[in-house]
Parts: sequence; structure tokens; C-alpha cells
Amino acid sequence: MRELAVEVPGAPPLAGTLTLPDSPGPVPAVVLTSGSGPLDRDSNHRRARFDVARQLAAALAAGGLASLRYDKRGVGASPGDWRAAGFTDNVDDLGRALDALAARPEVDPARLLLAGHSEGALLSAALAARGAPVRGVVLLSTSATPGDELLRWQARELGPTLPAPVRLLLRLLRTDLEAKVATQHARVRATTTDVARLGGVRVNARWTREFLDHDPRTDLAGVRVPVLALTGSKDVQAPPRDLEVVAATVRSPVQTHLVPDLTHTLRRQPGQASLRGYRAELRRPVDPEVLDTVVTWCRRACHADAPAENPL
Repeated sequence: MRELAVEVPGAPPLAGTLTLPDSPGPVPAVVLTSGSGPLDRDSNHRRARFDVARQLAAALAAGGLASLRYDKRGVGASPGDWRAAGFTDNVDDLGRALDALAARPEVDPARLLLAGHSEGALLSAALAARGAPVRGVVLLSTSATPGDELLRWQARELGPTLPAPVRLLLRLLRTDLEAKVATQHARVRATTTDVARLGGVRVNARWTREFLDHDPRTDLAGVRVPVLALTGSKDVQAPPRDLEVVAATVRSPVQTHLVPDLTHTLRRQPGQASLRGYRAELRRPVDPEVLDTVVTWCRRACHADAPAENPL
């Protein structure tokens, strides 16, 4: 495996890494895109090293596939401001990364794939629905629920997992987390700028407005290439049941995988699912089953006809 620093042209340019296998080219390749917020090309945040894209890149290279991953606007070595970028801007950036990958001499432009985690899965589905020239799409920890409904669902799921003192305080204050989330949505919808200050904090207002109104089912219905969708049974950020929606909505061959005990970090967690377990999970590598499933599917998508359906 070898890695090259690359730049995705455009405004703003995006800094990235091209990972190549130890095999003669041109080779099939995958664009990797990460979740929401200020994540770098490796899917890392300064407070949480998810490391999903970097580990996927290494696994793909071992399987003979190249990959391109990139820093978001205003993150890592990319200029700009991630807070000012909307959801549609992020789709456009993914499209630019795909074009940049297709132009590389080491890569076979007829054998390209998209693979995204969390928001990256939504971006990948959106770009594929635009008719991007790819052989398939990998959706990891994806949602098929409209954004405003998804965030309310997250509040319902996360409430019972909060520490007991926090739950007690919320009861004493008569605070309903789901109602509080809905109130925040209304405040964001009332903004008109890309970045707004709410509660003394600068937030990515345009992205949030676009995300709240985004219905992934529209994009899924427009995808015309094979899809792999994988979610963990203990994901409290993307509903595991949405795998059924993906399978029912995409009109091309679909493989769905519900991985036992897997969380949104793509690691396994014993006991009750909660965000509190993330710190310990992130000290471990991405689950081997996830990596093996993705690499095997990508190889088949690039070297054979469309994968057969594998219903949930």
C-alpha cells in the first residue's frame, strides 16, 4: 500500500489522500466520505478519533482497490469554514472528489464506487441519485428517515441512556428532550444565514436547515446502481430498522446487513447501547466484519455483474 497527497480542485480546494494497492493499475477505486461535523479525511474529530475512512482505505488497498478520502471545508488542510457549508455543498464536494479520482492515471474510471458513513452515506446516496458514474454505493450507518424526524428519534433513544443524575435533573426541571430538540429546530428554521449564533454558540445553520428538510428516501429511490447498506443493531444515531426502508426503496440490487451489537462507531458494544460507550469503543479498531463485508462487496461490484439481492 502507498499513499499520495492529492488536492481536489474547486472552490475551495480540498486536501486529500489517495491510497493505492500494491498491484498494477489502473485499479478500481472508492471515494470515502465521513460523517457530519468537522471531521477530517480519516473521519477524525479533535475530540473523537473515529478513524473509519482511514481504516477502510487500508482494508480496500489490501483487497486491491484504491481510495480517495478528503478533509472537509475548513478542516485539516482544506481551507474554508465547515459551518458555512450546506448539506448540498457537501454533496457537490463529494462530486468533485469523484471527478478528481476518475482523472487519476492509477485508477480505472469505469470501476468507481462511493462509500460513506453516517452523513457520508446520505451524501453518497444523493450523488448517486444525480446519476454519478459509479458501479455501486456503500451506505454505512445510514438513515432513511427525514432529518427532523431522525433528530427527534435520536432524542428518544438517547434519553434513557443518560447517566442517572442527568435523568433525575431533567425530571426535576420537567425537561422533555424531544420537545427541546423540536424547539431548537424551530429556532434554526427561523435563521436565514449560513452561520448563526444560538445560545451563544455559532452553529452551521444552513446545513441544519437543509438537513432537517432532507428526505433520504427521495435519493434512495433515484439510485440505479447496486447498494450495500450496513448498520449495527445498537446504533442510536441511525435507526437500524431503516435498513428495511433502504431495501424497499432502492430499485436496484441491494444487500443489507444488520450487525449484532455494532454501534454508530462501527465497533461492538456490550450491554445497553449509549453514547457513553463511545470512548472505550474508539480505542479499538473498526469491527473486522464491517471491513470484510465492505471489501468483499466492493470487489464483486467492480469485477462482476451486479451483486445478487440479500434481503434483511
